[in-house]
Amino acid sequence: MHPMRFSIPLCSVLAVLALAPGAAFAQHDHAAHAHAAAPVPPPAQRWAADATLSADMEQIHTVLEQLRHYEMGHMDTTLALDRVGAIEESAADIFAKCKLAPGQDAVLHGMLVPLLAAVQKFKADPADMGQLAAMRAAVADYPRYFEAPDWKPEAGHAH
Repeated sequence: MHPMRFSIPLCSVLAVLALAPGAAFAQHDHAAHAHAAAPVPPPAQRWAADATLSADMEQIHTVLEQLRHYEMGHMDTTLALDRVGAIEESAADIFAKCKLAPGQDAVLHGMLVPLLAAVQKFKADPADMGQLAAMRAAVADYPRYFEAPDWKPEAGHAH
């Protein structure tokens, strides 16, 4: 009898983490793994993003812009938590459907893992506005790596 071998793609593992509200992040700091490897320099030509990745990342970007209203006191906590839930849904969709080359996959997950860690912290303490900045910082480099014609990079964000 042959021992069973498991080959689970990173996307599947992170999808489970994304769908387990708070539990995975509370028990283990997955964001630390995302930054453990040497940073990957942006490619000379940005990587193509399929329709799902483009739509979901655009949704995340849009929601993060909407959450600026919460930071200014123009949105209530219930709506802010709903909007953060939309970020989780978009990330879960990316994890479920991602089909990228390993290097591209690693870069994307290096953005999404800290994004979701900040989402979980914000859900635990919606008064912690620093988590909204952490969410934006987590995905700020997306347009440097992937084609994102409608995504305007953050002002003042430079590497």
